[in-house]
Amino acid sequence: MDYLKYNREAWNEQTRCGCEWTVPVDQPTIAKARQGEWSIVLTPQQAVPADWMEPVKGKDILCLAGGGGQQAPILAAAGANVTTFDNSDQQLEQDQIVARREGLTIGAIQGDMADLSAIDDASFDLIVNPCSNCFVPDLQPVWNECFRVLRPSGHLISGWTNPILYVFDYEESQQGNLVVRHKIPYSDQEALTETELQKLIDENEPLCYGHTLEDQIGGQLRAGFQMVDFYEDDWGESGETLSKFIQSFCATRSQKP
Repeated sequence: MDYLKYNREAWNEQTRCGCEWTVPVDQPTIAKARQGEWSIVLTPQQAVPADWMEPVKGKDILCLAGGGGQQAPILAAAGANVTTFDNSDQQLEQDQIVARREGLTIGAIQGDMADLSAIDDASFDLIVNPCSNCFVPDLQPVWNECFRVLRPSGHLISGWTNPILYVFDYEESQQGNLVVRHKIPYSDQEALTETELQKLIDENEPLCYGHTLEDQIGGQLRAGFQMVDFYEDDWGESGETLSKFIQSFCATRSQKP
C-alpha cells in the first residue's frame, strides 16, 4: 500500500467529515490574533508556551503537516509570513478558506513532510509541527529536512505521540481495558490483522506509526538540533483510557545552532 497516497485521501475524507483537526478557526479568533491575543496547540489540549513562539510578527513560519485552518491562519493574523506544507489538499484548502474570508496571505505546498525539496535551504525562522509524524513510517528524513530549511538560530516546535500509546490494543482500550499487545516501533500495516486493517480502511482512518523515543528525540539531535524545552499533554478526562495513568503526547522545542 502506498501510505502517502492512502493517508492523503484519508485526511481529505476526515476534512469532509469535519474531524476536529480540520475545522477552520472562527472570525473572533482571528480578530483577537490581530490584536495580539492568540495561542496555538501542538498537542490535544495544552497551548504552546508563549516563550516558545517569541515575537512572530514579520517572521517566516512553516506550518509543517499543519493544514486544517487552525495554526496557520492564527499565526498569519498575528503578523507572521506563513506557509503551510501538508500531504492533504483538502487540509491545505481549509487554510485558504480562512485566508480568503479574513484577507490573509498563506502560502500552500502539497507534499510529503519527509521531502521538503520544494523549499530552499534556510528559508524559515520557525517550524510549527503539530502532531503528525505518526503518519509517516520514517522520522529521520523529516528531522533532517526541518534542519535544512531552518535558518541558523531558528526553532522547530513539534508535537508527537508518546510511543506507549501504541503498546496497547486499541479496541480494548476503547472499552477501558489496557491490554499490552504491540511492540514499538509500531505500524498499522504490520501490527493489525487483515480484518482490523480492512476495518480501518473502510472507516477512512489514516495509517499510523508509533516511533521510538530514540527516533523522536535522538533523531532531532542526530539532525543537528539542540533540544531546549519539553512538555507533555493528553486528551483529558474524556480521552483514551491511558490518560488516567500517563500523559500520552509530547512536545519539544529544538534550535538549529
